[in-house]
Amino acid sequence: MSIPQSGGGPIESRDQLAQYLADGCKPREDWRIGTEHEKFGYCKDTLKPLPYEGERSILAVLQGLRDEHGWAPVTEGGKLIGLEKDGANVSLEPGGALELSGAPLETIHETCDEVNAHLRDVKAISDRIGVGFIGLGAAPIWKHEDMPLMPKGRYKLMDAYMGRVGEMGRVMMRRTCTVQVNLDFASEADMVQKMRVAIALQPVATALFANSPFFEGKVNGHKSWRSYVWRNMDDARTGMVPFVFDEGFGFERWVDYALDVPMYFVYRDGKYIDALGMSFRDFLEGKLPALPGEVPTLSDWADHLTTAFPEARVKKFIEMRGADGGPWRRLCALPAFWVGLTYDQGALDAAWDLVKGLDAETREGLRVAASVDGLQGEAGGVKLHDLAREAVAIAEAGLKSRARPGAGGLIPDETHFLNALKESVQSGQVPADELLARYHGDWEGDLTRIYADYSY
Repeated sequence: MSIPQSGGGPIESRDQLAQYLADGCKPREDWRIGTEHEKFGYCKDTLKPLPYEGERSILAVLQGLRDEHGWAPVTEGGKLIGLEKDGANVSLEPGGALELSGAPLETIHETCDEVNAHLRDVKAISDRIGVGFIGLGAAPIWKHEDMPLMPKGRYKLMDAYMGRVGEMGRVMMRRTCTVQVNLDFASEADMVQKMRVAIALQPVATALFANSPFFEGKVNGHKSWRSYVWRNMDDARTGMVPFVFDEGFGFERWVDYALDVPMYFVYRDGKYIDALGMSFRDFLEGKLPALPGEVPTLSDWADHLTTAFPEARVKKFIEMRGADGGPWRRLCALPAFWVGLTYDQGALDAAWDLVKGLDAETREGLRVAASVDGLQGEAGGVKLHDLAREAVAIAEAGLKSRARPGAGGLIPDETHFLNALKESVQSGQVPADELLARYHGDWEGDLTRIYADYSY
């Protein structure tokens, strides 16, 4: 999850909220790709989740990255809770999952190199101390009481709030992992088109990357249990944001939406101040009960934007949020999918033509169907397998048109990063299908086998 923002003076007019988003507009030559992924850490001998401290712990991994690979420490309350280097961040999810938030990079070749280097470094440290990391959308065996809560003030506040809304907030915090990509836009109109494509095709990403068919040691009836968790977490801040498709949608309308999302906190002097359920609208008027008489800064607004969790969201860039965490090669496939669809205008137009006829009911139905059935899902007469086949083909054409070479020019473009998705489209099988086949086959129902066979 996001780290606290900094900078920016007091907000003097509501116009500044939309302008903050508009300031993200960049010319095409400055567009970048930011890939984020989370993975579960565990002790190899016990298969239990990592505690924060100890010989085999999240802290030990962070210290190894800091001391051996030049990462700068990020602390809170005297605790090491993250790392920074060259525009990238390593941070902790609430239940101890380790996240790499990659630097903004020009090509998928570069972002994949970054992912590979990070996983190699983490694996070297982990192997030495008897720790493993695995990429899945949901923890397959662990229960709530097995999970530590990391020492971050934001998580303590969120944990209390999650117990009062929805059904799955605490599950989301502790026992789910994702991979996502952050992409730029050139203008408000470009943001609108990209967001509409992003929301409409997010169920395709959920289906292609579905990788969480187990929960608490059992088959759970979903290809993506993580998606089910997000659908049942907190309706005030999640979902398919249908207003994105309304005439007149733009930065101002996103501001209206974000202002309606209840607050979590205000960050001051290194501490999180409880603002749970309070209104940012009241904050703008100096009427926030947690800080009476004080008005927010732009950094408060930036923080608040990170507490809305729809399937795609707008900050100074767009975040694609629909995919499960997963195998190493699929960590590079997600940015390839979305960059191919959105960073070439011809591909973006084709993607919009593909989905513009879908209504809100069908889009939501596809979201549910992707969670339950993966590529076998359908809604409103639309089959996810067919939609995925066309979307991946458009993404491939977009990457060919981008023609960004790698390996010193030996690789002409970025299309090979789509290979895992093309295999899924051809077979109709996604990672969850493979896991279920192993569980019912050679694992003979022994879910502990997943750690040895699927860890990084």
